Amino acid sequence: MTATNLPASTSGTDDTAASRTSTRATGPRRRRSATQLPRTFYMMVLPALVLFVVFHTVPVLQGIYYSFTDSPGYGPSNFVGFRNYIALFTDPRVLHAYWFTFLIAGVATILVNIVSLAIAVGLNARIKFKTTLRGVYFIPNVLAILVVGYIFNYLFNNSLPAIGEKLGIDFLSTSLLTQASTAWIGIVILAVWQSAAFNIIIYIAGLQTVPQEIYEAASMDGASAWRSFRSITFPMIAGFFTINMVLSLKGFLQIFDHIVALTNGGPGTDTESVALLIYKGGFQGGEYGYQSANSVVFFIVIVVFSIIQLRFLQRREMSV
Repeated sequence: MTATNLPASTSGTDDTAASRTSTRATGPRRRRSATQLPRTFYMMVLPALVLFVVFHTVPVLQGIYYSFTDSPGYGPSNFVGFRNYIALFTDPRVLHAYWFTFLIAGVATILVNIVSLAIAVGLNARIKFKTTLRGVYFIPNVLAILVVGYIFNYLFNNSLPAIGEKLGIDFLSTSLLTQASTAWIGIVILAVWQSAAFNIIIYIAGLQTVPQEIYEAASMDGASAWRSFRSITFPMIAGFFTINMVLSLKGFLQIFDHIVALTNGGPGTDTESVALLIYKGGFQGGEYGYQSANSVVFFIVIVVFSIIQLRFLQRREMSV
């Protein structure tokens, strides 16, 4: 029995030694592959990181530096500390630009989400030419805002007044853009028309995640269309509603091209947004340092508004 067991134990020892040898042979390869993957990753990310730092981070830091100077945008400048920031809160032109920007952003954000959600619900229903209509409604998102803005400028200044005169409508007989009390309406119309396209796509994506079985069960229980929307559709797409609200407000707070094409800040400075004021004062008015401080404050305002809005809407999602 001893003689017969001896070869078996010897073979087991040989197998163990062979496995150790193979482990030692493959160990460095595994370690090399484990260290090779991060290097490849870093080599792929490094060019994008360098471009981001050079064209984004460095200009931001330079802007923060210039906000503490009296630089006109050229030539030498002097360090003035927080003088620019203090002057912003007493400048009536700056305060009016902020008020006007908040007005446009608030009204346009509400209207664009109402319009885009209504259109998305219609496009998600069982209708003919559904795919074609979705493509048609997305066209405004790919058009240049300035080009579309000049078209709307012609409509507001020429076409609508001519139609209003023929129909005897005094409200339309004069251009909306010539008076400060009505010029903001034209800006909101253009902003909502152009921005609704992207929001419609987001809402359609959200509506397609709602199971149709829920609607069938609700219809069997006798729920109306409005009841189904209020109790099923809207709670199920609450996350998509949050995304659209945050992106819309952030985009409208930075409104620029729409105003340039329609009013260029006029009449006077009544329709100047903060972004347009920063551009005019910083690049055309010799207030580079002053408007750099305005840019820093405006950046903080946008971040604070976005965080507050996101927290509020996320809490609402949890309560729905």
